[in-house]
Amino acid sequence: MLQREAARALLITKNLPGAVVSKPKFSGTLAFEMYDTYGFPLDLLQVIGQEQGFDVDVDGFNQEMERAKARSQGSKVGDAAVQAVYKDLATSYSTRFVGYEQEQSSSRIQFLLVDGESRDFLNPGERGEIVVEETPFYAESGGQVGDRGVIRVGTAEFVVEDTQRPAGSLVVHRGHVTSGMINKFNDRKGPAQATLTVDHESRSATRRNHSATHLLHLGLRTVVGPQAMQKGSMVGPDRLRFDYSASKPLTSDEIAKIEDIVNERVLWNREITTHEHTMADAKAKGAIGIFEEKYGETVRMLTIADSIELCGGTHARRTGDIGLFKILSDNGLSAGVRRIEAVTGFNAVRYLRELETELTGAAMLVKGTMFQTRDKVDKAMARQKEMQREIEALKRQLMSGGSKDLTSDARKVGDITVLSGRVDVSDAAAMREMADKLRDKLDPAVIVLGAVSDDGKVVLVCTVSKSLTKRYQAGKLIKEIAGLVGGGGGGRPDFAQAGGTEPDKLDAALAHAYTLITV
Repeated sequence: MLQREAARALLITKNLPGAVVSKPKFSGTLAFEMYDTYGFPLDLLQVIGQEQGFDVDVDGFNQEMERAKARSQGSKVGDAAVQAVYKDLATSYSTRFVGYEQEQSSSRIQFLLVDGESRDFLNPGERGEIVVEETPFYAESGGQVGDRGVIRVGTAEFVVEDTQRPAGSLVVHRGHVTSGMINKFNDRKGPAQATLTVDHESRSATRRNHSATHLLHLGLRTVVGPQAMQKGSMVGPDRLRFDYSASKPLTSDEIAKIEDIVNERVLWNREITTHEHTMADAKAKGAIGIFEEKYGETVRMLTIADSIELCGGTHARRTGDIGLFKILSDNGLSAGVRRIEAVTGFNAVRYLRELETELTGAAMLVKGTMFQTRDKVDKAMARQKEMQREIEALKRQLMSGGSKDLTSDARKVGDITVLSGRVDVSDAAAMREMADKLRDKLDPAVIVLGAVSDDGKVVLVCTVSKSLTKRYQAGKLIKEIAGLVGGGGGGRPDFAQAGGTEPDKLDAALAHAYTLITV
């Protein structure tokens, strides 16, 4: 139900019609965004489409899925998808990656590109790509997003928004010029020297998430079993995403155990190490990898506590650098595949603070502490259900003429009908509805109803026809009646309610109500 409502809400926010006579086409790109970002299944969206009158662009969805798989697994997309300029450059040029140990380096510019065309300069504000001989920027691969940062050439500055490896070992830095003009050549007409600086905060957050992904895999295999194999991942500065094989959702206890395994190793604060081995040696040492991926003859083996896997990404230096680890969700993607999303470090702290703020607000509404919220909400829900049952019973009673016993006790005082009696409904809202219906039926009338609640307290309501409020006011009447049962109350001239603590005196108090209305 929550997923269905979320989809309808998203349809509204995207300005798409929910139901029209001629079927519109729901964008495959948007469908994949719902699936990729919110974990919303395609088949459920198709069901909603049948209900609301739109079709889903499944072909477009599948195309986006293939692109995402290529990004997530670090695989090369098909030749047709790689622009010819990148292929040509990759045959003669490559970029050395020096970012495992450093976040800043100096290198000569090889190429400036704009829309696939080689340029000698980039103008202020212009978007483009920069290719250098060596870079500390990690290019998107193996599920890890590309680094962000700044490239400076003299006084000119280029903000790197993304780093990609479109072909071979060629690395391109994509972004825009924020100040000055980026020249490919220096004054002596040789290649210009660039200073490349990775965004430290973004890189550090990404490294924390990437290292945590490996410990999450360890936790899954420990708690669920070796069948929980990695099927894909996405690691960025804000969160981590891990797809794994599974036949059923994780229970809350399993999630807690996995979190404990990861956080325990974080507290070990052990050094994270990497070594290069042949594939055979790495497998002999117990390394785990997605062996459907293409590896070279030499592989990079990563050891994080008792996790040993093949990985080419950037990682924290020690497990303690990861900080707090918290799982956000575990959702199904397709048959036999599920997706976990989680956060680490400051993102985990921010998430817990948001939860605390929401829980504190809820606690204020139910007039309790954060740790009393669930109990108080449970009680409020139970009471609401009980009230609804009483209201429904009252409606059935009134519709079936069940109030005849009460109306038989009505007395005429001049032109006024006075009715005062005990009822079985103890909820004030239900009693008010009954009193209003009796007043309308006997108008002009003064109606007083009393009941004893489940906790032994007296509940009283009084309603007066508006034409009589100059002579008799409900607030004054109920105050005197309530005084006879050890209580008090008040209200408007036409309606009032009260309570009392002496239920054994209720009948006498109701009888006294007749004496308050005189000719």
